Amino acid sequence: MLRAGGPLTVQMGRTVHVVGASRVIAPLTLSELEQHLAKAADLLRGSIDQADFKAYIFPLMFFKRISDVYQEEYEAALDESGGDHEYASFAENHRFTIPEGCLWDDVRERTENVGQALVTAFREIEKASPDTLYGIFGNAAWTNKDKLPDAKLRDLMEHFSTRPLTNAAVAPDVFGQAYEYLIKRFADQSNKKAGEYYTPRPVVGLLVNILDPREGETVYDPACGTGGMLIEVIEHVKASGGRAERLWGRLFGQEKVLATSSIARMNLLLHGIGDFRIVKGDTLREPAFYNGDRLAQFDCVIANPPFSLKKWGDEKWASDQWGRNRLGGVPPGGYADWAWVQHMVTSAAAGSGRVAVVLPQGALFRQGAEARIRRFMLQADLVEAVIGLAPNLFYGTGLAACVLVLRRAKPDATRGKVLFVNGEGLFKRGRSQNTLESEHAEALLRAYRAFADEPGFAHVATAEEIKGNDHNLNIPLYVEPASPAEQVTLRQALADLEAAQANAARTRAALEAELAKWGLTA
Repeated sequence: MLRAGGPLTVQMGRTVHVVGASRVIAPLTLSELEQHLAKAADLLRGSIDQADFKAYIFPLMFFKRISDVYQEEYEAALDESGGDHEYASFAENHRFTIPEGCLWDDVRERTENVGQALVTAFREIEKASPDTLYGIFGNAAWTNKDKLPDAKLRDLMEHFSTRPLTNAAVAPDVFGQAYEYLIKRFADQSNKKAGEYYTPRPVVGLLVNILDPREGETVYDPACGTGGMLIEVIEHVKASGGRAERLWGRLFGQEKVLATSSIARMNLLLHGIGDFRIVKGDTLREPAFYNGDRLAQFDCVIANPPFSLKKWGDEKWASDQWGRNRLGGVPPGGYADWAWVQHMVTSAAAGSGRVAVVLPQGALFRQGAEARIRRFMLQADLVEAVIGLAPNLFYGTGLAACVLVLRRAKPDATRGKVLFVNGEGLFKRGRSQNTLESEHAEALLRAYRAFADEPGFAHVATAEEIKGNDHNLNIPLYVEPASPAEQVTLRQALADLEAAQANAARTRAALEAELAKWGLTA
């Protein structure tokens, strides 16, 4: 249990806040931490655009966390050494080095130019741990006093200061869950812009469960956003009885947007993941992971890349040094969807490599260069499954998407075949956006694992059948919808229930009126 309210200890000119023993603070629950973080975000309203909240709140909460943990580690080292402050300052006693004058409470003491004090502390901390923290605090406009006057920043820091964020107060798993909650909250608020970095968690879970990563395997997300896919891989391995630490050093991601890549790194660190590589950069133009003149290869490659990205670098793809164009040629300049697939398949290990990627369904049937790439992928027997999703599941687009599953080496049971699943009816309708519920994701996963025909829902197509459709992967060509008599939508079911309840109410009212005439009660 954390003890707070103790003295300040001054050592070699540095103020180190040592936690005392005057009272015991119970660990924060997930709900309490979520409310604490949400209130911090609310303090920014009116100053910062909601779509940019994440660029300010996440660095602050990460700064508070590592400062509190540093002080917690300092106290533990003092106890261990019998009060030796020099020993307590040794880097070996701390996960991260925080230079003198750069702790949370050092900045909290500032009353003027608070934004500049924050920037200084951030850069010094990054320089002290370049291998893990370089650039992690992003490049938000902390010194813009028109947006963030000193008073606003002091209010934010005072709010964060009301709760300890040590490991004793908040376990890494709880902190990680709260961090994910805040990512989703920001995605809900910013909506259209959220598609850049957030994939709905049931969709993430579906992709990870399909690939079924195991401890010791390597996993790569070339469009990693805030790191949700990689976090889910860790959870999947733990749920399967594996050891998460066997994935340390085996998780890789690349993300084009600096702020988003920083959030991904914070996300993994706050989930307690100690060794990973997240690189900021343009994956299609400048992939970060390679061995000599070949792209690095991984057991599992997973992504939800931007839909139909334009101006993605097609002009260089014809002479691509990594050979990605060998998988069917050059995709069109206005649609990068198959460029992502080519990159991911090239990045998949020759034997064990498997790929799961979210694409707009238009990529399944558009003609021209994309048709040639589809034909190549199918003739090479790389495509294993095409799983259609309901429309309007993703932020910023109402389009229906699909999950494309590919393998470098298919098992005998699926060789020469492709499974098609029509999941367009699996969703919960929302006011502005539909959601894929856990039971819907489970139904899609069961269909993938069964790899069998199911009228109106799934069909296993042969290579000859697909060739007969000119290698078009449009799902309705293979999965005929159920007959009208069998189709009952969620909306219709709710309407039928509401009508039945209204009819029952009318019948009861009529009965009560009739009984009243006779002086009786129901």
